[in-house]
Amino acid sequence: MKKVLLAGAVALFGLSNAQIAKGTTYLSGQVGYSSTQDNNTDAKVEDFTIVPTVGYFVGNNVAVGLGVGYANSSTTSTSALTNVETKLSTDAFVVAPFVRKYWTVGEKFYIFGQLEVPMAFGRDKAEYSGTAAQFNTESKFTSIGVNVKPGVDYFLNKNWSIEATIGEFGYNNFKYKDLDKSTDNFNFGLNFISVTFGVKYVFC
Repeated sequence: MKKVLLAGAVALFGLSNAQIAKGTTYLSGQVGYSSTQDNNTDAKVEDFTIVPTVGYFVGNNVAVGLGVGYANSSTTSTSALTNVETKLSTDAFVVAPFVRKYWTVGEKFYIFGQLEVPMAFGRDKAEYSGTAAQFNTESKFTSIGVNVKPGVDYFLNKNWSIEATIGEFGYNNFKYKDLDKSTDNFNFGLNFISVTFGVKYVFC
């Protein structure tokens, strides 16, 4: 039995010497859009994110990189009692430097761990309009965090791969510019519902 388990472990982890070579560059990124419409209340929620990413392997299976992009979310609703329409929106410029370490599982299959420092600089805006009055509010904010993301990467060929991250472990500090206090958020645990997929192009 021990020989069978040892042979299985070697087959899974030990037979492949495939590595992503030092000096390799890749392009990847995140693009997402979602829209939810509640027909009972006429409330609508939209989210849009685009964060292109470039990575460079400073060593075999070790890459550093940077993601730069934009994120927007908005919620629109109308009160049936007051007939006041409310629109809440968030716009943010996103910057995320990272370092990623790969471990070889097979010739085309890798697992990785990614340490990143996501930062967002943006504003929250609220717009209220109705028959009696109309006014707007706006608040600028800064968000800085440290996250560790586990993931998998499968190479379709030498240039293209499909990758996925599963949850994240980390810390985030959120602060409005006009307020003295900030909000600290901690997130620890794998969330198998929240899985993100991406496509990567590798320059060989």
